[in-house]
Amino acid sequence: MYLQATLMNVWSPSGQTPLVRVDPGRAKAAFYGSLDLQTGQGLVSRSSGLTAQASAQHLDMILKAIPERPSRLFGDRAPWHRGEPIRQLVQVNPRLELIDYPVTAADLNPQEQVWKQTRRAVSHNHTIPHLPDLADRFELHLTANIFHNSFLERYGFFLVCPFLN
Repeated sequence: MYLQATLMNVWSPSGQTPLVRVDPGRAKAAFYGSLDLQTGQGLVSRSSGLTAQASAQHLDMILKAIPERPSRLFGDRAPWHRGEPIRQLVQVNPRLELIDYPVTAADLNPQEQVWKQTRRAVSHNHTIPHLPDLADRFELHLTANIFHNSFLERYGFFLVCPFLN
């Protein structure tokens, strides 16, 4: 996330072009997010950058948050979701399974809808002048809301699940 607001549907009086402030800086806040498909609850972590080490830390946070059950995580094939820190974490945690979505299949990833809803609620058309304040609001929205999705129903999870035990 950058401080630069993305614009959507700006209203102004007829003949008066709205003034939109632009932040020329390149400072950014990076977020990792995971969505529990059954509850709609998100887990989020903020990082100084998108790296394999930061990805591994987020995965470790998930394992600690859900210690009693196996975790099957779907990923979007981003380059920072690969690397030695992640291989090591998977190797020492057999209950963690990583599955990649097909290439260019963002529409399959429910987390993409979470990002979209949060950007719409927090970072589109915002007037927040400081990046840390904007990042705090972004993170609060991610942790304070339930994000409903139809992923499990769409792919027959509830039809198959009773037969898995």
